Amino acid sequence: MYKIITTLVLACAAILGFSSTAQAQATQQVKAVYHVNTDVNTMPAILNNIRNHLNADPKAKIVVVTHGPGINFLLQDAKDSQGREFSGAVSDLASKGVDFRVCNNTLTTRNISPDRVLMEARIVPSGVAEVARLQAQEGYVYLKP
Repeated sequence: MYKIITTLVLACAAILGFSSTAQAQATQQVKAVYHVNTDVNTMPAILNNIRNHLNADPKAKIVVVTHGPGINFLLQDAKDSQGREFSGAVSDLASKGVDFRVCNNTLTTRNISPDRVLMEARIVPSGVAEVARLQAQEGYVYLKP
């Protein structure tokens, strides 16, 4: 009888242990860095991916890091080849907690004034260094849409 009770107690403890581990993992915030270095014509699909991500996981912490041609959608009056503007979508996503970051190296190389960057975006020294830092130091998962 003692063996049966001990086995049941150990089984319950194991189940409770797995349950609390699963609960901890379920409540852990997902942090994702979207690496964008493609032109504005790819942005409607990428912004849609981010919206879908937030719809599935509203608590996700999302950072969009841009460099090269990827910064273009974060410049004032940016439009894709079909005339779609991005400032409204960026503003909407920023209001939901999405952070947008622009590479200063790209701004400097292309002689773009920081004043042209949308107010929702933050300028970082290097886009690629920012992607690496977020992964290595802050535990972000890497997404290349």
